[in-house]
Amino acid sequence: MKKMILVLLALSAAVSVFAGGKSQAQSGSGKGLVGVVMPTRSEERWIKDGNAVKEGLEKLGYAVDLQYSDDDIATQTRQIDDMITKGVKILVIASIDGSALSNQLANAAAAKIPVISYDRLLMQSPNVDYYVSFDNYKVGGQMGDILITGLKLDQAAAANPVIIELFAGSPDDNNSVGFYQGAMDKLKPYFDKGALRVPSGQIDRAVVGTLRWDAAEAQKRMENLLSAYYSGNVVLNGILSPYDPISLSALEACKAVGYGSTPGKPLPVVGGQDCIVASVKSILAGEQYATVLKDTRSLGAATVTLVDTLMQGKTPTGLDTSSYNNGAKIVPSLLLDSVIVTKDNVQKDVIDTGYHTRAELGL
Repeated sequence: MKKMILVLLALSAAVSVFAGGKSQAQSGSGKGLVGVVMPTRSEERWIKDGNAVKEGLEKLGYAVDLQYSDDDIATQTRQIDDMITKGVKILVIASIDGSALSNQLANAAAAKIPVISYDRLLMQSPNVDYYVSFDNYKVGGQMGDILITGLKLDQAAAANPVIIELFAGSPDDNNSVGFYQGAMDKLKPYFDKGALRVPSGQIDRAVVGTLRWDAAEAQKRMENLLSAYYSGNVVLNGILSPYDPISLSALEACKAVGYGSTPGKPLPVVGGQDCIVASVKSILAGEQYATVLKDTRSLGAATVTLVDTLMQGKTPTGLDTSSYNNGAKIVPSLLLDSVIVTKDNVQKDVIDTGYHTRAELGL
């Protein structure tokens, strides 16, 4: 009997430890559980973003539930619902569709869970507490600057206008608004004086947008543009692109009809965004002209600092409280700087900073 009692006590203690361990894991061991939701794992940059936030928070003692939604809105809503049920202390959300999460955001607010909108602004909801991103309008301006420099637009005149086509980001991503407006504001003076022309006439953002930033769809559109508007002596000189995979796909469409291999048809000047490995290789090979580097390590670090500040019950400082209106409120924003990368500064701004290694770039 004595031995049986001891065995029962031991089993009871084991069950208690197991249950306690499970409870601690569910609520977030250490300082608490943070939910992080990224839109997809199919793109290089979002894997980098997710890892940067997760590793930074774990170093500070937080538990992290990191989920990727694979560009499926239903999956993302379910993931956020699950995190709220688990009792996360803070939600960090990079949305697929910025206007599709109103119910989840309301539920988070009811549970007193602060929401940080990560890189893509969550729209049409008062339940967004903070926004962490790069200054999207300035990023767009840099995309415009890439074409101004690469096409030597300051030397262009109406008598011999430079020919370009325009691509924008996903219509359901509010970031694409800032990117496109920033770029077009930089290019407007050249359109106004006739030094810049779009033969297709496709200029409205709703027309030139690329749903879900889909590179395959962008390539199809580029192929159609080349077929419809670029016969005879009309040569495409440049492409406004908001995203590196779109840039690379547009270049592939151009190469398929002789650009870069036919006399008098050099590859068009194409910029981009996100500084992915394939684009840096393309830049070094003299194909893609440039890209905008938004260092995800900096974005991740800024997010980690903001989460830690909130978890300590402190008030964040140094926020922009006027620029970003999500349709329901001005969202306090932490905005970072980005860098234009061309062949000339790959070493300094990409390799020396460790953003990509020489081995990753095949050097």
